[in-house]
Amino acid sequence: MPLTPSVALLGTGTMGVGMAHSLRRAGLPLTVWNRHPEKAAPLADAGATVATSLEEAVRGAQVVITMLFDEDAVAAVAAEALPAFDGGTIWVQSATVGPEGVARLARLAKPHGIPFYDAPVVGTKQPAEDGKLTVLASGPTVPRDVVTPVFDAIGAKTVWVGEEAGPASALKLVANSWIATITAGTAFGIEQARAFGLDPALFLETVAGGAADSPYLQTKGRTILEDRTADTQFALDGLRKDLRLILEADRAAHVPTTLVDALLELYGSASDRGLGSADISAVAAAFRADGQDG
Repeated sequence: MPLTPSVALLGTGTMGVGMAHSLRRAGLPLTVWNRHPEKAAPLADAGATVATSLEEAVRGAQVVITMLFDEDAVAAVAAEALPAFDGGTIWVQSATVGPEGVARLARLAKPHGIPFYDAPVVGTKQPAEDGKLTVLASGPTVPRDVVTPVFDAIGAKTVWVGEEAGPASALKLVANSWIATITAGTAFGIEQARAFGLDPALFLETVAGGAADSPYLQTKGRTILEDRTADTQFALDGLRKDLRLILEADRAAHVPTTLVDALLELYGSASDRGLGSADISAVAAAFRADGQDG
């Protein structure tokens, strides 16, 4: 019989809501918590228990998932929640915090004897809703049998990259470097074609089916062409936060930062135009002359 561990999900933002739906669809008992309770309340309709306090949320949970904005937010919540963990409760840390950040969080778990999994996810709003994320996981061999049903519920696959915290968060930065690059490159191609007086859809048609094509390129390209950036799959300012983590990690590893510097400037330019909460495809605004937004 497969295990059905009880889960507490701390953080019900864009990704957390989708993960909650996937966990409930898989039949896992779920309690959710958010610092702003109104963001968690609708999940009661999906069969989740909505907790009003962190202590209530984690009580009795076999697996606690943190899916918050950044390292400081996770650390603040963990400091309050960890003393209320039951014996044997497992902490799955899924926020994007980078290798340095996850090392700090793992140190918070150690005095409590809590098994800690570094488990960020690759994917955006819709894959989270569909249970099609890719889980990047590093953590102890035991008790993987308890976390596996959780990862299977939220993800299409799990990539195990080590037994200590850190490698999974490093791999997440590599993946987000590529996401930032391909999104900006797609936006540039579209806006360059537009500036040349071409129908920008011809760019997507030209690369379609070829070696340079990808489903992601076509999806983001159509979003830009149809100006659907209000349908936020991955918020632009969220990616800027991740790019700053990437820059920090690259410097520590002596990786040239020329590309990351450029990406930070591009996404920063779009954010300065008031598009920080829009989808990352709004980076297209950075390639338009002043007054040409929209």
